[in-house]
Order: sequence, then C-alpha cells, then structure tokens
Amino acid sequence: MNGLNRIKIVLVEKDKTGRWLAEQLGVSVTTISRWCSNSTQPDLITLAKIASLLDIDIKELLVSTKKVSKE
Repeated sequence: MNGLNRIKIVLVEKDKTGRWLAEQLGVSVTTISRWCSNSTQPDLITLAKIASLLDIDIKELLVSTKKVSKE
C-alpha cells in the first residue's frame, strides 16, 4: 500500500529537511528517505516523535484511508 504517510509534505511545509529530522531522531538520512518515499513506514512511537518535533497533530502525518461516499 503506497502513500500511507505525509512526512515528506509536512517537512516541506515546515521548511525542514530530511537531514534535520534524521539528526533529531538519531536515525540515518536513508531511513528518513525511505519513510518520505513511503517504501517503509515508521512505527507509531516514532511517528508521534516526528509529530512532536514538527509541532503538529500526529493525524497530519497520515493519509486518510477513509473513502468518501458519493451521495
């Protein structure tokens, strides 16, 4: 399933880089790149840390999977 997170988009919106996020979390830039490309996903604890670092609600990092009904 592609496109589960919005990390890349939110980093741009907050004028932050993947390198900055990697340094804050103590992970490699490659790991951040994989999360941003949605080839892998961070665990929920890490996602919460990312939200905190970016000063946003964790929900803003997730892509909605709810289908919009056309009534």
